[in-house]
Amino acid sequence: MASDLEHALDQLKKIGVRMTPQRHAILTYLLNTRVHPSVDEIYKSMEPKFPSMSIATIYNNLKLFIDADLVRELTYGDGASRYDAVMSDHYHAICTECGKISDFEMPPQLDAEHKAHKETGYQIHSHRLEVYGVCPHCSEMKAAKH
Repeated sequence: MASDLEHALDQLKKIGVRMTPQRHAILTYLLNTRVHPSVDEIYKSMEPKFPSMSIATIYNNLKLFIDADLVRELTYGDGASRYDAVMSDHYHAICTECGKISDFEMPPQLDAEHKAHKETGYQIHSHRLEVYGVCPHCSEMKAAKH
């Protein structure tokens, strides 16, 4: 079975994308993290190895990865997008204190899509489920203050 990285590289090759060291590093970082990084976090992680890499390079590569269905952009109205390279169906728990996003697995809620289509007439193509609460770290910090 091919690794996630091998699959992603094959996908990019099929659509004619040339693999640069920076592109490879960004893709590898995204595939190996589960923290749902922002562009700034990606930039900071790339800076030691690629000090001349620009934020624009990161944005351009993220757009390329999104268009190739290798990464999804998570937007939350605060203007700070997060990026997720886990493309399988999964859901997110989000800390209301620190903003951390954690994946959790459960069966896809396809009934919600069917119901939405039935009641609205929309041609539903996907859905997103998020639950909000306080992560274990923030809970500990709150408890330590009291």
